[in-house]
Amino acid sequence: FKATIIRMMLSQESYCSDVLLSPSKASIPSVLHPLIHKSFLTAINTSPSSTFTIALSGGSLPSFLSTLSESFIDAKIDPQWDRWHVILADERLVPSTDDDSNIRAIRQSFLDKVPIPSSQIHGIDESLLASSSSSTNAADVAAEYQTRVLEPLISSQGTTNTGEEGAKTVLDCVLLGFGPDGHTCSLFPDHKLLNETDLLVAGIEDSPKPPPQRITLTFRALNELSRDVIFVGTGGSKRPILEATFKSATSTSKNEGVNESLKYEVTLVDPPVYPCGMVRPRNGTLSWIVDADAAQDLAIFNPLPSTVKASDCFCSLL
Repeated sequence: FKATIIRMMLSQESYCSDVLLSPSKASIPSVLHPLIHKSFLTAINTSPSSTFTIALSGGSLPSFLSTLSESFIDAKIDPQWDRWHVILADERLVPSTDDDSNIRAIRQSFLDKVPIPSSQIHGIDESLLASSSSSTNAADVAAEYQTRVLEPLISSQGTTNTGEEGAKTVLDCVLLGFGPDGHTCSLFPDHKLLNETDLLVAGIEDSPKPPPQRITLTFRALNELSRDVIFVGTGGSKRPILEATFKSATSTSKNEGVNESLKYEVTLVDPPVYPCGMVRPRNGTLSWIVDADAAQDLAIFNPLPSTVKASDCFCSLL
């Protein structure tokens, strides 16, 4: 992975991302959903298999998808749910009925409301979880997931959907959160998995956050196989992560509508400080969506004189 970051830094002077600042947490869906619409249309129109593969993480992110179906209707876009494939950006090694299960949260907020075929919703193989006669091995669960889910997706793309250096774009859209410690997926600061360069899906036995056993997409999958990566973060606890991840910003537009947002182009700090800042798709786009609380008092996001607080800026948008 370190070698990949070095190649990125050598291949371009800086890595840039779009940042969309939402007036509030409640308005995040109205900012997020159009990006998903755009990613979906790109996939359906360009993918050799005419499918849309989306990777989802857990935490608070699934709650922002509860009205995604309605947003497609409002935008007059046919979502063609039978063409969707849903995979997990990471998962806790617990049964899907457990409160800690990411797939459970995703089902409750999103999947139970849309007719995506169950065979195209790719959870972990729960037969590999601990039982009275065996224990769970995170590496085995990860290897099974990579073999059953990721590798067939790579094969299905053929040679058409390729980018720089022939890299295949397998994950059309990846929706991620990030923690107040800067972790994303189950990639935590200073963990050995940050240096994983071979696997697409890795197991973790010692997660700093419970439960300790998980599987996660690696940076190889996120950076080399993903087209549109979208981070979503809300609340003041995320502010220090944003401050350490973004070096500079240029205001590019103001989105008009019921829930207005500001759009910036930002330059990422090199070298990255936190795992979330290490996600930089080589052949795709990177976007961050954050709310006013997360951006509060961050000077690079302030389009007004420095004497005006970020909260004042957003008051004019409400």
